[in-house]
Amino acid sequence: MSKRALVVDNDFFFVEFLTELLEDRGYEVAKAYDGKEGISKLEGGSFDLIFVDLIMPKIDGRQFIEFVRRRYPDATFPIITMSEALIEQLDNIKEIGADYYLAKGPMETMTEHVSHLIDRAEKQPFPGQEGATFLEPGKLYPRQVTGELMEKVNFQRAIIESIGIGIMVIDRDARIMSSNSLALEIMNRSLEEVLNRPITSVFPLREKARLVMTLKEIISNRTLRKLVFITTLNDQEIRVIVSTLKVNDKVAGWIITMEDSDQWVEQA
Repeated sequence: MSKRALVVDNDFFFVEFLTELLEDRGYEVAKAYDGKEGISKLEGGSFDLIFVDLIMPKIDGRQFIEFVRRRYPDATFPIITMSEALIEQLDNIKEIGADYYLAKGPMETMTEHVSHLIDRAEKQPFPGQEGATFLEPGKLYPRQVTGELMEKVNFQRAIIESIGIGIMVIDRDARIMSSNSLALEIMNRSLEEVLNRPITSVFPLREKARLVMTLKEIISNRTLRKLVFITTLNDQEIRVIVSTLKVNDKVAGWIITMEDSDQWVEQA
C-alpha cells in the first residue's frame, strides 16, 4: 500500500512542486487549494503526511490545523506548516499547532530542504513539545509589511471573537467557513462539528426550508441588507440575521449572526 500525503496550499505552482517531490518518494498525493477543500480531502481517506500553508482564503492554515487536532485527536500523521509568513511568527510559533515548520523560499532552493524535512518527519512524526523549525537557506529577516498584515489579521479575528453576538461565515456552496466561539456556544457545537458542514445541518430540521428560502431570497434581491427570523436552538429562542457576504462587490456567500432573542428584546 503506497504512502499518502495531503498538500493544502493556494499557490498552484508550490502545490505542483511538492506533489512532484512527494511522488518521486513514492507518495500518492491529494491536492487542496484552501483549508475548506483540505477538510473535504481529509474526510475521504487517511494520510501519512500533511503539508499546509498558513495564509489561504476561506479556511486558513490555523483553522485547518485546529480542526484536524480536534477532529482527529489520535491521528498518526504529522502536520508540516509551510509559509512565506512564518518567519514573522516565530515568537508565537507553538500557537500554530503544527509538528514541523518550514519557511518558504524560492522553489529552486527548496528541494533539498523539503527532502530533509520529510526524512525527519518520517523517522519522527511527532518531535515533542520543543517542535522542529526549519528555515530556508540563507538569512531570513521579518518583513515589516508581512508583520503588519499578520497584526491586522489577528486584530480582525479578535474583534469577531470578542463581539457579543454569534457570527458564522458561509461559502457560496452553503458550507460553514468560520464561526466565532459565541456562535458555537449558541449551537452547542464544537468547531470540528461545524467547519465545512452545510449550514442547514446546524439548524433544526423544521427550519431547513425557511433557512434555504432566506439564503436564496437575500442573495437574489440586491436591495435587501438583511433578513431576520426567530428560531429555537437548544431550548433557547434565537434571533437569526442573514446578510450577503460580498468581496470586491461580488457575492461570495452569507454572514449569519445569532443572539438570544430575550436579551435583544431587553436591550431594545
